Amino acid sequence: MVGQKAKTKQKIEREGRFGRYKSRQAHRMVSVKVPGGRTVIHFKKKKPSKARCSNCGALLKGVPRERPHKMQNMAKSRKKPERPYGGNLCSKCTRNLLRKKARGE
Repeated sequence: MVGQKAKTKQKIEREGRFGRYKSRQAHRMVSVKVPGGRTVIHFKKKKPSKARCSNCGALLKGVPRERPHKMQNMAKSRKKPERPYGGNLCSKCTRNLLRKKARGE
């Protein structure tokens, strides 16, 4: 195996330190201990940004910050607050909107 080291070096130069498709911006590195006893680096997708109010842009409370496949398995009551416009508007904007509707504005 004379040229093995040179091939590996060329591969690292071409594909980068973290592999061909695993960009550091899109993935996070997690150290995992495999059954063989080694500790290896696995690349996992990052969590999405926090949900924001569509009216004022404030962070929504009670809305989890998870990837879609985890949200699918979550109970409906845990995905968003159980109130009108829950998951879209913050509590302040919801209160103001309901007041306007009640007053007929």
